[in-house]
Amino acid sequence: MSNNSGDLILTERDGAVATVILNRAEKLNALNREMWAGLGGAFRALDGDEDIRCVILRGAGETAMGPGADIAEFSDVRANPEQAAEYGGLMHAAMHAIRDCRHPTVAQIHGLCVGGALELALACDIRICGEGSRFGIPVNRLGLVMAYPEIEALVGLVGRSSALEILYEGRVFDAAEARDKGLVNRVVADERVAGEARAAARRIADGAPLVNRWHKKFVDRILAGGELSAEEEAEGFACFDTDDFKEGVRAFLAKDKPDFKGE
Repeated sequence: MSNNSGDLILTERDGAVATVILNRAEKLNALNREMWAGLGGAFRALDGDEDIRCVILRGAGETAMGPGADIAEFSDVRANPEQAAEYGGLMHAAMHAIRDCRHPTVAQIHGLCVGGALELALACDIRICGEGSRFGIPVNRLGLVMAYPEIEALVGLVGRSSALEILYEGRVFDAAEARDKGLVNRVVADERVAGEARAAARRIADGAPLVNRWHKKFVDRILAGGELSAEEEAEGFACFDTDDFKEGVRAFLAKDKPDFKGE
């Protein structure tokens, strides 16, 4: 286990799977300035680690992924537009570090997941939650707006109308509604969330890591729109020149488990 930002952001390793933990359980993992900075640093470090094949993001304990930003520090660090812009830069850098991490990412959601915590989950590739989880973005109750980078992720998942419903009403809603809206991929019994997230991460890690990274890149490129270049089209066939492709075919024909090396 390695610590970032003191003990507020933890990174654990289990083979090729890393877990990043929001470690402020006594505050339900409310995000303060130090945690935003530490999150960005943790995911940028993992992005450069060739041995990682999947990253899980979770909150400490099983009560909450998080209630969002720590409002108690607003008077010191978000008291005016200039301070808010600087704070927002840390937030958006953390979200982008999660979104742009080349490894697949899984949000393991226990309990409450609202505001900034939901924004972090939205930056992950896959979201798994418990039946008792609750979601929402009640920022209009504070006179706050979501900035463009945060709204982009929300609209990308649920579309314009559902995004505005979530923001206009500021309701906190249950896991079934979150699944119906497309906010989460999978809802399981609360006691199964950790096991299901680990199982998903293990299935991902057992696959060819180069292929997973290519698929993530290709999906994001398609969503960006525009015509593909000849080089981009050609990259769709680069896998045939990898050792992992040869290993995959060998294992399939031999009815064996492949041993992918990421080469």
